[in-house]
Amino acid sequence: MRFTLPQIRRFAIYISVLFLTFSLGWFANAKYNTGGTLFRVANTLKIDRAIPSKHKDVSFDLFWQVWDKLESDYYDKSKIDESQMVLGAIKGMVSALGDPYTAFLPPDEQKRTQEDLSGEFEGVGIEIGFKGSRLAVIAPLEGSPAEKAGIIAGDYIIGIKASEGSSTSGIKDSEKKVETGTAGMSLIDAVSEIRGKAGTKVTLITTRDGEDKPREVEITRAKIEVPSVVLSFKDNNVAHLQLKRFGGNTQVEWDKAIVQIQTKKPTAIVLDLRNNPGGYLPTSVNIVSDFLKDGVVVIQQSGDSKREMAVTGKMRIPKDTKVVVLVNGGSASASEIVAGALRDRGRAKLVGQKTFGKGTIQEARPVDGDSGLHITIAKWLTPNGTWVHEKGLEPDVVVENKTDTEEDEQLTKALELLK
Repeated sequence: MRFTLPQIRRFAIYISVLFLTFSLGWFANAKYNTGGTLFRVANTLKIDRAIPSKHKDVSFDLFWQVWDKLESDYYDKSKIDESQMVLGAIKGMVSALGDPYTAFLPPDEQKRTQEDLSGEFEGVGIEIGFKGSRLAVIAPLEGSPAEKAGIIAGDYIIGIKASEGSSTSGIKDSEKKVETGTAGMSLIDAVSEIRGKAGTKVTLITTRDGEDKPREVEITRAKIEVPSVVLSFKDNNVAHLQLKRFGGNTQVEWDKAIVQIQTKKPTAIVLDLRNNPGGYLPTSVNIVSDFLKDGVVVIQQSGDSKREMAVTGKMRIPKDTKVVVLVNGGSASASEIVAGALRDRGRAKLVGQKTFGKGTIQEARPVDGDSGLHITIAKWLTPNGTWVHEKGLEPDVVVENKTDTEEDEQLTKALELLK
């Protein structure tokens, strides 16, 4: 039997899609982060790349019918990029799960997640996540273009409109005549639309609880540099230890701060987790270990199984050092693990406002072609068994920072409690 060139090509693409679809990569000792997401380290595992028998009945007839019609009928053949169509098909397959934190990342998006962890990138400087099905601001980064433009934690982003330059999604802003709605948008796609080169602009259409009308906020993107840890000492020898994220450099910066605290020997510590969007799970466990001698930090639950994660017993902060933890609506994921563990274990009180409520764990796995796959693999519980997802942690002492004063009311209250 003779085959035509198009038939041969389609067969090759068919095999490639099956290979990608049913054999999405290998596990590796690597980890990546997208704002508001909690990751653990993936374990190495050999993968049998044969198609599992339970998938033998899956039909690709409709897929190829649509593929062929696009090839034959789409008016602009220069737009047909077969490799991008395959990547798009995989993204659609993953998004069909309906979990905004589970996503397939093509190489350019995977690269951005690695840049996020380095603490240096170009964009507007916000961490985003989901409240229910709505895209929301977890927190603006301190001193960022977004904060200067008036974006606050808890704002809902209902639309994204680029003004000039180009977005990282590869779509030229000049070609966008209407904004992109965020309903049904994945977290990765939202980041791609908002992120962009320094000096370019993007407009966020936002709503806020208590306000009737949406607002349009134009923001000029900039180079963002974010330290993980900032330490200062107050007049009464209280350490103000700000933990801003759980990224690739956090542990090193944290260790340096702990050395300074051990040298200075403060009477108390304010651990400031406000607007901390989260990050690596192991780092959060290590940080709690500096405050506790032993015992459970977090419970990881996957299906019916549970696994308790305990402290390592370092306890570099003496137990007679008083601790207050500051939280707000921008405290999410790994920061909620730290706050929940220290309170449940009786080591600290929480002061501020209710946290964001992100109670699931993602595992980031590299796949073929420098792409990435983020998978929700479990939910996490505090030591007392509390699941914070979409509920958050209620502080022991509720304090709201007033917008019409320069005073940090939450920090002031924490210092009062430590006297």
